[in-house]
Amino acid sequence: MFLENTKKSGCIEVICGSMFSGKTEELIRRLKRAQFAQQKIATFKPTVDKRYSDLDVVSHDSHSISCTPIKTPARMLQIEEGVQVVGIDEAQFFDDSIIDVCQELANRGVRVIVAGLDTDYLGKPFGPMPGLMAIAEDVQKVHAICVSCGALANHSHRLSRSKKLVVLGEKDTYEPLCRECYQNAIRQDSTAE
Repeated sequence: MFLENTKKSGCIEVICGSMFSGKTEELIRRLKRAQFAQQKIATFKPTVDKRYSDLDVVSHDSHSISCTPIKTPARMLQIEEGVQVVGIDEAQFFDDSIIDVCQELANRGVRVIVAGLDTDYLGKPFGPMPGLMAIAEDVQKVHAICVSCGALANHSHRLSRSKKLVVLGEKDTYEPLCRECYQNAIRQDSTAE
């Protein structure tokens, strides 16, 4: 006699990297695979992210999946009965309470897939991302290509002079750079001020 496995095994997966590294693309790919497997999903993003769409998570390559924009991570705990996979985009824009929310969801047996920038434009750990990476069962760091030399890029260099931590933008505002090119750009930025 075949016994069905009824164990609900939750987990946390983090996809992180610089701007233009494919984080959102990978998040969408994983969520669409879950849908193909007929798993019920719920997708969230912070309300502050309105770059491409208010009601979709959209990659720079224009792939998309519908989502619920939220102000606070606690809203994710109100998911419908039967949701098996939760996707979260731009997690760096949430406060640290997202860490406990992800833990709670995973403890309920939900697969939680989180995408976000691991460092800010200054090269420092960004918001709750280090905490999320620490509690995750799986962390995938994705890389862009340095627009200056063609090496793997892991830094998001801001082209504008704004000192605000959160400045939403695309290729007109940020460029992906490798460590060496990023350091050179930072030195040039400081001499231009």
